[in-house]
Amino acid sequence: MLKLTHYKLYTFFSIFILLSSCKNSENKKTEIVENEKDSFGALSISENQRYFQKENGDPFFWLGDTGWLMFNKLDRDEIKLYIEDRKAKDFNVIQAMVLHTLEASNVYQDSALVNKNVAEPLLTEGAEVSDSLEYDFWDHVDYAVKTAEENNIYMALVPVWGGNIKNVNEDQARKYGKFLAERYKDYKNVIWLNGGDTFGNEYTNVWNALGESLDEYNPDKLITFHPRGRHDSSDWFHDATWLDFNMFQSGHRTYDQDDSERKYGEDNWKYVKTDYNLKPIKPTLDGEPSYEGIPYGLHDTLQPFWKDHEIRRYAYWSVFAGAAGFTYGHSAVMQMHRPEDKTGAYGNKKYWEVALNDPGAKQMQYLKKLMLNYSYFDRKPDSLIVLNSGERYNYLTATSGKDYAMVYTYNGKNIEIDAEKLSFDEFEAYWFDPRNGEKSIIQHKSSAKEDIFIFDPEGEQKEGNDWVLILEKKV
Repeated sequence: MLKLTHYKLYTFFSIFILLSSCKNSENKKTEIVENEKDSFGALSISENQRYFQKENGDPFFWLGDTGWLMFNKLDRDEIKLYIEDRKAKDFNVIQAMVLHTLEASNVYQDSALVNKNVAEPLLTEGAEVSDSLEYDFWDHVDYAVKTAEENNIYMALVPVWGGNIKNVNEDQARKYGKFLAERYKDYKNVIWLNGGDTFGNEYTNVWNALGESLDEYNPDKLITFHPRGRHDSSDWFHDATWLDFNMFQSGHRTYDQDDSERKYGEDNWKYVKTDYNLKPIKPTLDGEPSYEGIPYGLHDTLQPFWKDHEIRRYAYWSVFAGAAGFTYGHSAVMQMHRPEDKTGAYGNKKYWEVALNDPGAKQMQYLKKLMLNYSYFDRKPDSLIVLNSGERYNYLTATSGKDYAMVYTYNGKNIEIDAEKLSFDEFEAYWFDPRNGEKSIIQHKSSAKEDIFIFDPEGEQKEGNDWVLILEKKV
């Protein structure tokens, strides 16, 4: 059955941000031009099953943010502020927990459940107002979903966080799934994230019951599974009828800290490569890479904290490998750390409203605009065009479409292109700067007689000196 959902439009403000960042300099600059149409319609899986598309057939690039605790810790004014900020920075998906715990309550002290039973949501009859006598937990979630819809943003909702599932049985899961599906059936912007930082091989029957119930009563909503760190929904549910696309959590550990069986370490592109080769074909994306502002390994606050350039690496590596989008996260924002909180989790000392403007959050939009500025549905990973692709931080990842090819270098390593593997003979070459969205023409002579082209990014070779080489077919 075809699954549907909805998409956000580009606002004047977000275009203004992009144009402001693309100023002329002494190097000849060209701007990445916005090419998305203003529309917010149904979302489905693309014909080639790799990506998402809007109702009118235009591509939808998932650019997510993790606002996990927004329903618990933000009031209505704060929810509006958060959503409008993410809209201005061109995010189009917010991932949030509906039930962080079975004792969940919101900032107004409204509890979500009766006796911690997901099959018995605590509902209060009355108008949707802030007076707690006439207002309940679910009205608050409604307000957030509606506000997001007004801003053309999807809410990717986790029904119940994974650690709670041991206290939920199959029957309760099916009833809860039906409640959620029926309550949000008329909203255009709901996506379901079954699971929640958990293992799908534990309580599998309950996860399937919840997924099947959401699918039965919400057949027009997309569903995936948010797994434990260094795992993938495809590990357990790729063939499940309710799972429309895959999501993996590459996690917060470094190469040296990764003790998983796969040992992908920071190579999140390897999850995409694995999913890309599965049958049936389904879209995939990194739903939780390392958060900006969180310690390496998550728990040891004496470790370095992940920086914006490292998050950019995860984004470009996974998308160029064939992912249908990317989810960014910030430690302070995902936990909505406030002044009234005594301490922040994972060593965080920054308040969420301040962290909204950290560098990584501002830079994600440039990847989205870059992808949407070229032919989209024919885009594929393309390792053949790059010679000496390297390993770890030296790794060069490439993607290409009908009339273009792109290569990402994380550390400014020279890029060697095998001309025989290009789908076109002559091209214009550009550098794209992931830090500010600027596109600079490279003065060179291209000739079909040459076998190898070598491109040397400006600056010394070091982590965070990242660039995208763009080759456009000369017309």
